[in-house]
Amino acid sequence: MTRQASECPAPGAPDFLYEEHESVGSTNAVCFERARQGHNGSLWVRADEQTEGRGRRGRDWSSPAGNLFTSLLLINPEPVDRIGELPLVAAVALADAVDKAAGTLHLVGLKWPNDLLVNGAKLSGILLEAEVLSDDRQAVVIGFGVNCISHPPLSLYKATDLRSLGYQVPVETLFEALASAFSVHYRNWQKPGGFEDVRRHWLKRATHLGKEISVKTAREDITGIFADLDAHGHLVLKQDDGRQRTIYAGDVFLSGD
Repeated sequence: MTRQASECPAPGAPDFLYEEHESVGSTNAVCFERARQGHNGSLWVRADEQTEGRGRRGRDWSSPAGNLFTSLLLINPEPVDRIGELPLVAAVALADAVDKAAGTLHLVGLKWPNDLLVNGAKLSGILLEAEVLSDDRQAVVIGFGVNCISHPPLSLYKATDLRSLGYQVPVETLFEALASAFSVHYRNWQKPGGFEDVRRHWLKRATHLGKEISVKTAREDITGIFADLDAHGHLVLKQDDGRQRTIYAGDVFLSGD
């Protein structure tokens, strides 16, 4: 394993490693660099600032100092056939972490698959990426960006930040809460049938459950009632004709937005 000099046990999750930077292009990119260097994973990387932050589908993610930018490197996470559930594991962990750090109860709701919303405005972004390494190991990186003291104007969604909402949450406090919450939910997820606990927690925070939504996929726009999550976290839509349709990827909007 290639070990970085700055590595130490992660605050809040000593079973994970941690390294901290003043400024990086993106914390996801640093994680992949570590993986290509032979790192064994279970590594958190946090930066005060990102200069090349990005979100889902290649969108830019504004990354000024004072907000939380961190990524987690996992190598060969098990069970491998359920890796697609990890974005929801990450969302539940981050939602719990925000509540713990801010001293709130269900401050945030969840928009499928992994956006955190407060009163309909986006508070955070989560980006999962994966790569098969030259030695055939699989590197999975989960990136988190949380608006602690500022938020950008977003073209697709309204945005907000914790300070604007009246909560003074230091980045370090939020990171420690996230590392701790993710460790708990990740270990539970790894157990047989472990996603059902994640699914239940996710649905308790679901902002659009039972409402008519539109889902923009790569090929079409689909409208229906958000009926459920299936056993692997996919969105189940009930359409006008009563049939249910499973959505595997897409952007969700309340109908009329």
